[in-house]
Amino acid sequence: MSDNVAHPALEPITLDFWMNQLMFGAFPYIALSVFIIGSIVRFDREQYSWRTGSSQLLRRKQLMWGSNLFHLGILFLLLGHTVGLLTPHSIYSHVITAEAKQLLAIVAGSIAGVVCLVGLVILMHRRFLDPRIRRTSTFSDNAILVILFVQLVLGLVTVPFSLSHADASVMLRLSSWAQGILTFQPGVAHYVKGLDWPYQVHLLLGMTIFLLFPFTRLVHMLSAPIWYLNRKGWQVVRTARPDMTPPSEIPTSIPSEQFR
Repeated sequence: MSDNVAHPALEPITLDFWMNQLMFGAFPYIALSVFIIGSIVRFDREQYSWRTGSSQLLRRKQLMWGSNLFHLGILFLLLGHTVGLLTPHSIYSHVITAEAKQLLAIVAGSIAGVVCLVGLVILMHRRFLDPRIRRTSTFSDNAILVILFVQLVLGLVTVPFSLSHADASVMLRLSSWAQGILTFQPGVAHYVKGLDWPYQVHLLLGMTIFLLFPFTRLVHMLSAPIWYLNRKGWQVVRTARPDMTPPSEIPTSIPSEQFR
């Protein structure tokens, strides 16, 4: 047999192979490293910038509706993605099948995605079309809203593609990729290779959001004041000094005898 014949089990090293390894094998670790280290450095060196930059005094009612809808949807999506992608199949298979889990994720994720998107559109309308709010907005404020909007739309675009894979094969591949990244397994990028473009772009943009996270207002997500739930209530009480005359004993008029 000639030595030039490639082994059938070996994948030829092409430009597509290296691009896939770079985007889904190396880039996730770059994004996570910047996310962790950048957030720590910003909290340590720029604590006064660790805020949302609220503009609630302007169009408060619109802000209330948009913010509540957006945060309700995004928190549900974050929880769903975390549990759905990082829970091994061997654990939840005792309770639910992969096909049923995918259908549940599609229905619940679609509802949460639409709610989140409606809230985000309200926030974007308020920030981009109100001249006063637009003047107080930074480039990063506007850019992160647009990026989140594109990410939400991409997530909803994947729904018809997921419905066409009723066997949950794509969901299992995505879960294997995410779990492999966090457990430092080599060669996990091959799980993503060949997937439909909305999945790949959705993953890349999601990792880009992690990369940009420490440099935007999104850092306020790490400052949820959960310690307030266990804090005892207190009340400031002002007491009079002992050497001071009580108000009831202060004379309202001066006797005329003092001027004689």
